[in-house]
Amino acid sequence: MWTYEKFLEYPVKIKNPNPKMAKIIITQYGGPDGELAASLRYLSQRFSMVTPQAIATLNDIGTEELAHLEIVGAIVHQLVKNASLEEIKEAGLDPYYVDHGRGIYPVSAAGVPFTASYVQSKGDPIVDLTEDLAAEQKARATYEYLINAGDDPDVLEPLKFLREREVVHYQRFGEALRIVQDYLQEPRLFVMPKPDFMK
Repeated sequence: MWTYEKFLEYPVKIKNPNPKMAKIIITQYGGPDGELAASLRYLSQRFSMVTPQAIATLNDIGTEELAHLEIVGAIVHQLVKNASLEEIKEAGLDPYYVDHGRGIYPVSAAGVPFTASYVQSKGDPIVDLTEDLAAEQKARATYEYLINAGDDPDVLEPLKFLREREVVHYQRFGEALRIVQDYLQEPRLFVMPKPDFMK
């Protein structure tokens, strides 16, 4: 179904290690408002959508969130790969290091492992799309907090890109919600067939 392009959607080239920043950015990998939760949420919710536009929106954005997961993973990896053990300890990242080394593991900034409870999928298109609007705003706010906490342009530029994509996703979900609401208010003379992959 997908074609994998062997480059990041936005380049990540971090020169200076900063495990303290890695410790908080990891939340956008595996935290409650992070990219892993978003991709699983949208790719799961698409099966309950009632219009082709809403299905396509959830599929497209869910796929893009996987690309964003890859960007966040690259940021965290580059922030810790050349950090000394002393820097890792000073940043308070040593408990993570003991469990995962310099590997990328889905946790929040507080160290709470990823859980499926972050993934909301109610089966009601209006409820799910409304949830998605809120999810995009929470992710945007998290990126803004991370930008406020940083000072390295090599880190800030990819974070700014990711924040802007949250704004675009919010707009697309708003459009999908309007289309679904209009569809549900129209009288039905026929049932819309589902795409083959959803049968």
